[in-house]
Amino acid sequence: MSLPQETPLLDPGVAERVIARTLQNGGDFAEVYAERRHGLSVQFDDGRLEGASDGAEEGVGVRLVVGDATYFGHVDSLAEPELIELAQSLSQASKSGASKEVTLVSAARVAPQRVTLPPEEVELVAKIEMLRACDETARAAGGEITQVSAGFGENRRTVTIYNSEGLATGDDRIRVRLAVQAIAARDGRIENGTETLGGHVGYELIADDPTKIAASAARKALTALDAVPAPAGKMPVVVGNGFGGVLLHEAVGHGLEADAVQKGASVYAGKIGEQLAPKFVNAYDDGRKPGEWGTDGIDDEGMPTQQIPILEDGVLGSFLHDRRSAQKDGVVSTGNGRRESFRHLPVPRMTNTYFAPGDEQVADLIEAAGIGLYAVSFGGGQVEPATGDFVFGVSEGYLIEGGRVTKPVTGATLTGNGLAALWQIEAIAGDLKLATGYCGKAGQRVPAGVGQPHVLLRELTVGGTA
Repeated sequence: MSLPQETPLLDPGVAERVIARTLQNGGDFAEVYAERRHGLSVQFDDGRLEGASDGAEEGVGVRLVVGDATYFGHVDSLAEPELIELAQSLSQASKSGASKEVTLVSAARVAPQRVTLPPEEVELVAKIEMLRACDETARAAGGEITQVSAGFGENRRTVTIYNSEGLATGDDRIRVRLAVQAIAARDGRIENGTETLGGHVGYELIADDPTKIAASAARKALTALDAVPAPAGKMPVVVGNGFGGVLLHEAVGHGLEADAVQKGASVYAGKIGEQLAPKFVNAYDDGRKPGEWGTDGIDDEGMPTQQIPILEDGVLGSFLHDRRSAQKDGVVSTGNGRRESFRHLPVPRMTNTYFAPGDEQVADLIEAAGIGLYAVSFGGGQVEPATGDFVFGVSEGYLIEGGRVTKPVTGATLTGNGLAALWQIEAIAGDLKLATGYCGKAGQRVPAGVGQPHVLLRELTVGGTA
């Protein structure tokens, strides 16, 4: 049998023996998840190289499911004796019946993401010089730029997955990310600006023009020096594209993860098929979107990733499932079972979550807002999934006066409720853009893409100090 990847981390024969040993005392399901990863991180602070570190590890996680109970263990090794020992230990948890024979069948090969220039083929010195150029570009933006921090990261994860249903599959994942933070100071006032660029792609993403990321970070910091106190009260809000999509991710997306729904911890429970937004609103979780930060060929249970319509013509279309939550609801997994590493269990997670583009122009949204707030990007925030209530800090925002963007503002927050906010969507522009982020849940951190076009909300509560 050949696997749908060039070189499986673990021989299928070894996997069959490990699964068989795990199920020797019975059980409903067993899984072997093998992983090898290599990463490099380079940090350039205040005009000098702060450090460069790389690391590699490999290991296997083995899962046994008996009824509603899950038993899990992992080893930092791919060696069969250690895997058999782990399987033997896990098998003691089951007293449910006879052993099971397993025959693995290779899954269809998933289309790999396009990588033109693997990052490991680029010399370290070139990456350092790239960060140096970012530092110089940000400092050249103005004498008020006092600090610059630029970081580059690359990561390659190869995974091979087998389970007792016969699945044999794998994936090869390469991600790169550049992040720049600039600090500006004037008359005792200190502001910062950040910008990131990343994706499930090769170094070609960074090599194109890395200094534009530095220039954007510096512009944000310098602009913030002139910011006025944000207004307070209910008003129209235009949310920017790209990282503005974190509002959808946090205020809506987490409530659609099926484990939260099944625990009764989501305001969206029981609402599949209900009209939750105007008919022109469509939104997706799309784990197969080419080159994006949250994209993979398969999820961490071996299910091919998909484009899931979470809102279709304003109607709630689907929750986001891993294997176990899907079985509980009697549906098929949506390919959202994700885990941080072989040391973790998969749980339902978003991949790339975004509003679909509309037909409007950004200028028309600003003009229609009249007097309000232009929230370009967000900092920290909090969401209560059980109620949908949220509060977010606006990291880059501007006044909208007379249908035009005018002064930058500081200290703005947005508060509201996810369900209510969906009905406040007045118009959506056509400039869809996705940004990079890391999503934390259940003690695990995974890359997640967030995004949207510009969106006009008829009314949100803005917390300000003006």
